Amino acid sequence: MPSPASYMSLALSLAQEALQTGDVPVGCVIVQPDGDVIGRGRNRREERGDALAHAELEAIRQACRTLGTWRLDKATLYVTLEPCAMCAGAIINARIPVVRYGAREPHTGACGSVVNLFEESFSHRPRLYRGPLETECAQLLTDFFAQARQKGKTLSEI
Repeated sequence: MPSPASYMSLALSLAQEALQTGDVPVGCVIVQPDGDVIGRGRNRREERGDALAHAELEAIRQACRTLGTWRLDKATLYVTLEPCAMCAGAIINARIPVVRYGAREPHTGACGSVVNLFEESFSHRPRLYRGPLETECAQLLTDFFAQARQKGKTLSEI
């Protein structure tokens, strides 16, 4: 069975795809206990002009279609960036029990950086782990935002 690092590497490859289309490079995979990847997603906000086109939501939708249910209660979600409040809410509602994220998100992170929705009194509380490949995930984002600043873009324009 592949290691957590191999699944995060897969998420990183999806983040690279997002980068190629001008989106913030975030990728996500959802994995069953037997090792099958049941959902894949990447940011597509710029590509689709859709504020809801986050990597986690795309992966959750695909995983639900793959299994034929909204309950992803045996899956592990791997994402290259700490989920925002919208994505954390989707994770809670899909009943995903384990979340592994790469880099912290100090501006919108809802798994500890700004707030931790997984510690609130919801009926479902996923277990949360940072890593593996935290350095690689963070570097991809750092490089993306540095290039955007060189082009004269502000954070609100990205």
